[in-house]
Amino acid sequence: MVTGVQTCALPICKMGKQIAWDEIDKKAEEILNASDEIWGCAETAFQEDQSVKVLCDLLRKEGFEVEENLADVKTAFKGTYGSGKPVIGFLGEFDALSGLNQEACATEKKAMVDGASGHGCGHNMLGTASLSAAIGLKRYLEETGKSGTVIYFGCPGEEGGSGKAFMAKGGAFEGLDAAITWHPGDLTRADTGSSLANYQVYYKFYGTSAHAGGAPHLGRSALDAAELMNVGVQFLREHVIPEARIHYAITNSGGYSPNVVQPYAEVLYLIRAPKNKQVEEIYHRVNKIAEGAAHMTETRLEIDFVKGCSNLMSNRVIAKKLWDNLTELGAPEYTEEEMEFAKAISEGVGDSRFESLEKMANNCQTKEEKAEVLSHKGESMYRFVAPFNPNGLMSFGSTDVGDVSWNCPTAQAYVATWAAGTPGHSWQVVSQGKSGLAHKGLIYAAKAMAGTAIDMIEDPSLIDAAKAEFLEDLEGDTYHCPIPDGCRPRAIGTKK
Repeated sequence: MVTGVQTCALPICKMGKQIAWDEIDKKAEEILNASDEIWGCAETAFQEDQSVKVLCDLLRKEGFEVEENLADVKTAFKGTYGSGKPVIGFLGEFDALSGLNQEACATEKKAMVDGASGHGCGHNMLGTASLSAAIGLKRYLEETGKSGTVIYFGCPGEEGGSGKAFMAKGGAFEGLDAAITWHPGDLTRADTGSSLANYQVYYKFYGTSAHAGGAPHLGRSALDAAELMNVGVQFLREHVIPEARIHYAITNSGGYSPNVVQPYAEVLYLIRAPKNKQVEEIYHRVNKIAEGAAHMTETRLEIDFVKGCSNLMSNRVIAKKLWDNLTELGAPEYTEEEMEFAKAISEGVGDSRFESLEKMANNCQTKEEKAEVLSHKGESMYRFVAPFNPNGLMSFGSTDVGDVSWNCPTAQAYVATWAAGTPGHSWQVVSQGKSGLAHKGLIYAAKAMAGTAIDMIEDPSLIDAAKAEFLEDLEGDTYHCPIPDGCRPRAIGTKK
């Protein structure tokens, strides 16, 4: 039994939820050990073999039918229990970020292995909490005899790989009535916002080498082509929608010899926009610039599409139920030692630690709600649930949860698992990943997700309403995976 997570008494909560929540508490130690083990593996996109084994072993132990290599994605899998409708999916992630290795529970940056990977986005928690929710829902189905199917989806490569988009292309999420997920953070809320769709593409230029001093006229510089392309894209920025984002990295500049006309260069682009069709339009314009650069330099261009993901459509019906469950459960309680740790981390971030709170306050619907949110400014650990707002903010980041949301009603919560103001993708997140803050938030999230699924099973009208909203949000469109045929998942840093 994990202490510090408040559960409601039976008169307040439905009996069914209590069955699931008790099961989550019962299995908490095993789940937390799994989270810590995955934290230690810290495997990046599509290389998460050890993490997959940890999660699949747990699923099999709990009586789930496990299918690996799901949708022909090596580290994707699913665990299924039950039969009949509704079919409810929980989304789990488990990939890490490169270069963020960090000692656990430290208040200063200190890598255990320089340059190694670390769970700087909390996906060790994300995957295990969603599995815990699936275990709780399975127990509920067993005890009540209710009709329903629970599926845990092991989703690799969210960080720079769009694993769920590859899974969606392979039909993994077809037939779901609803999908539920969550993400670690510094604030607890039900997400109703959107995120940007994106394409990630290599532009590879092939030229002709020559002696840069003795015979430069015989060479054709691939590096010149890459630089000209980048300049062209800079001019493009003024002529795309303001919500768009275009980032790039020169991944090969042709070598280390300035006295050689560089015969090869490549640049990796990430193109983002609020809608799939907008990304596609900008992508074609970037392609024209790349083609122009190749013409100017008399080099050959190869366009290598890496991955893409769709914009997120948050289902507000399910999100409201997530919010209800988060509120019903109440936030975890922390020990004095845990709060001292949170204080050290939060204060170490500096004044920027207030940005997430202020952003949330500005999205409140009333002055009273805004004042309530801002009243928590200066706290080291946010223990409140942000007010529900059906009109969520647009995130200028991207998530492959978007591709699931185009296949079925999808909602996610954010739950405080790290200190106030902790920036994502940071050593501070890695440091907190095995702490009591993380553990208690993980269990809290699992209970909220399981409770939401039970609400939908016990009240089928919620699923009907969620599907009606889903169809409305589609606006008559259908899902078209942004990833072209023949494109395969690739590990971080690998080439085609």
